[in-house]
This record gives sequence, C-alpha cells and structure tokens, in this order.
Amino acid sequence: MQILRSNKARYEYEIHALVKSFYPAWDLKILTPESVVKDRKILEIPPVMELEFQDDSVKFTVYDERHDRSNSYTWWDTDRIDDDAYKNAFGRFFYTSLQEETGISLPWGNLTGVRPTKLIMNMLEAGKSENEIAAFLREQHFVSEEKIDLGIGIAQREREILGALHYEDGYSLYIGIPFCPTTCLYCSFTSYPIGVWKERVPDYLEALEKEMRAVAQMCRGRVLDTVYIGGGTPTSLTAEEIDRLLTSLKNTFDFSTVQEFTVEAGRADSITEEKLKVMRRHGVTRISVNPQTMKEETLKLIGRQHTVKQVTDAFYMSRKAGFDNINMDIILGLPGENKEDVRATIEAIMVLAPESLTVHSLAVKRAARLSQWIGENGITAYNNTEEMMQTAALGASAMGMSPYYLYRQKNMSGNFENVGYAVKGKHGIYNILIMEEKQTIVALGAGSISKRVYPDGRIERSENVKEVAQYIERIDEMVERKRVLFSD
Repeated sequence: MQILRSNKARYEYEIHALVKSFYPAWDLKILTPESVVKDRKILEIPPVMELEFQDDSVKFTVYDERHDRSNSYTWWDTDRIDDDAYKNAFGRFFYTSLQEETGISLPWGNLTGVRPTKLIMNMLEAGKSENEIAAFLREQHFVSEEKIDLGIGIAQREREILGALHYEDGYSLYIGIPFCPTTCLYCSFTSYPIGVWKERVPDYLEALEKEMRAVAQMCRGRVLDTVYIGGGTPTSLTAEEIDRLLTSLKNTFDFSTVQEFTVEAGRADSITEEKLKVMRRHGVTRISVNPQTMKEETLKLIGRQHTVKQVTDAFYMSRKAGFDNINMDIILGLPGENKEDVRATIEAIMVLAPESLTVHSLAVKRAARLSQWIGENGITAYNNTEEMMQTAALGASAMGMSPYYLYRQKNMSGNFENVGYAVKGKHGIYNILIMEEKQTIVALGAGSISKRVYPDGRIERSENVKEVAQYIERIDEMVERKRVLFSD
C-alpha cells in the first residue's frame, strides 16, 4: 500500500484519480486529519507523497523508495483566487508536478471525469467555437491534440444525432436483467450466474412487471424515445422468459414514438435462433453480439466460456434472423494480449462487418476478479497502447464507421477511453444519452439507477437495490423511491 498524506481534506477524489493515472500499479490510500482508519498499522507506513495546503501556497513532496531523497513542487496562490479558480489552478499544478516527476504526459491531461464530451457539448451549446474549446482543453487541462480532435468531433456528431429527441417532455427506459451464464474476470457489474438463480427468474420478472406498471403511470404524457435492455446478459433468460418480458413491456408502454429498441444479447453462448426470433417478433431494432476478443486463449482466461466460432455463428444467426443493426464490443488491454492480437481481432470483425463497434480500454475495478488476478500476475500482464487504440480506430474507419460517443473510467489501461463507432444511421442513441445526461432515464430492475434531468440541467437520482432477492422482496420500496423522484 502507498500512502499520500495531506494536511487538509481537499480534492481527494481528483488527487487519487490523477496519482493512479500516473502510477496504475499502486494501491493508493490518501490520509487526511479527517480520515477514519480502522487498521492502525496504516498510520505507521511512511508516505510516498505529501501535500501541504497553506493560506497562500501548496507544497507537494514525492519521496523515493528508501525515503532518504525527495522532490518538492510548490504553487503560490498570490492572487487569493476564489474556490472554483483555486481548484482548477491546483489541478493544473498537481498534474504538471506529476508530469515532471514521471516524465509522462496523459492523453486526457488532468481531466478525471468520465464524460469529457459532456464538457465539450456544454461549451458548444454555450456558443463557444471549436478553436475556443480546443484552446481551453489544451491550456487548462493539457489534453493532447489527438484527444481534442476526437472529443470535439464526437460532441458535434452527438448534437446532430440527438437533435430529434424530446429532451424536456421525453424519457428513455432501461431494463436491467442481472443474470449471466458466468461472471467474466473483468466484470464489476451487478450480475448473478443464471444456473443458480433460474428458479427465481419468474419472481424477478413479476417484480419487474410491477415496477413497469408503476413507471408507466408516472410517465404518462411523456414521450418514450429509446428502450435499452441490459445487464448482465438479458439473453441468459430462456426464449419463453424473453417473450414474457417483451410482451409485458410492449403492453405496458406506448412504443409508437420509440426510435431505438436495444437488447444487449452480449454473450455468444446465450444466443439461440429461438431467442432471436422472439426479439424480432417484438420489434427489437438493435442488438449486441460481444466477443471482447477473437483470441481463443484469452476468452478462456477471462471466463467467457464460448469459442470464437460461437461468436461468428451467433453473428450470422442474428443476420439470418433479420437484424440489420448489430453492435460488437471489444476490450483492449486484456491480460496477455498484444498489438498483434488486437489486429487479429479487428480483422476478424471486419469480415463480419457489424454496423457498430464499441472499443473499450480495460478498466480494473476493485470489485472484479481481475484485480486479484493482477495482484497475483503483476500489473504488466495487462497493457493497452496508443498503437492498439489506433488499430481499432483504423479498423472501424475501414468499415465505414465514425466515432459517435465516448466515455472514460477510473483505472483504465493506458489512461485512454471507451469509444463507440458506427456507420451512418446506426448510432446507439441510448449510449449517447447515458453519457451526456441530456434526458431523463428511468431505470428498472436490480442495481439500476434512474436519473431525472431537469430543464435547468440539474440531475437527481434514484437507485434500486443490487441484490436480486432484495429487489424482489422490496419492490414496493423501489417503486416508492421512483414516485418520490417524479413527484413534481
């Protein structure tokens, strides 16, 4: 464990995110005078870094491993600037200090949030020019020229795609199915093995239907723009259970205005011809067939429990069923993979020619088994590079796709981003909405989070409990939480 000591509780989230970006292998803990420490031995660990906030300055000190040599950096607040300006100035100072200490420049500079394109979108809507936005990102946040171009291009494309949506009088719907065939090595989402929970699926669907009926009443008079069924892996359900879910959904909500209806089919080992026919019959317009990689050895390592052949078979089966809007997800930086593996995956996907490709940069979540795996095998066992990202981007371009949405996560390999690419007219509208937070999203099911977006941009949230049994038993409470959220 590495300790950063600070004499004040200030900006801990941003400090932690930036240090981890420069030192991804560290198990970092920030200690302040307000920190609650259960294990007193932590207090005896010599700090690797220290921050000292004074009235007119900040001193940042970095120690070597033996603690007998240090480098110090100081920022002077001679103008006594206000809180927002102070936070921004500190962020620039802290980033440039870490940059000088390590000799590393991060592609997204000191931006630590997950939605960089939301910042750009807001500036565009405020009337800022592309040149003004570029200068702001470059000078205030040290973003690279490549990421500036990527971010502005995506934000412009998003504005065009979202132009036909009903922001103020509309909403989108998310349905969570928290079951999977197995749990993948990297996964931290709410998901449960379907083999263990199959007897309780009818109870889960009954609770979900109760939540649907209540939400339909709450949203009367509002326009439903998009519907997204995610998870987990929704196609872990049987064809009969999927039919029940979609029948209830279509009978409960008015689909006459729905512009996009997505089901995250995901795992190839959960897709069957019968399930695809059920989804087509109910008007699903977009599905995902997600390989994550086309390397057999990696699939086994990450626990996907399906073969590359099953991925291609599932894709062609989906085409035969009539789906003309298929997304495929891949992850860069998976354990043991190199640039040749990424190139081979992209080439295999180019043969299939899906309508969209979502390129994820592996993020190590504390709740995922991958975190333990890295602890046992070393941080160098997974790695993403600019060359790998470029390989994926060039492959998407060769398929006639353009980048249309982007988001970032903490602890991403290479400090890169996740990017969605799509051919014209096949963009995932819901994906943009969940990132840009322009429209209310009502989320149903275990572990889901509803977000109400007000006309002034304010956002309020309502969470459902994550555990399936708790969701079933406390469904009335989940409904009441939404009733409070949408009470006025």
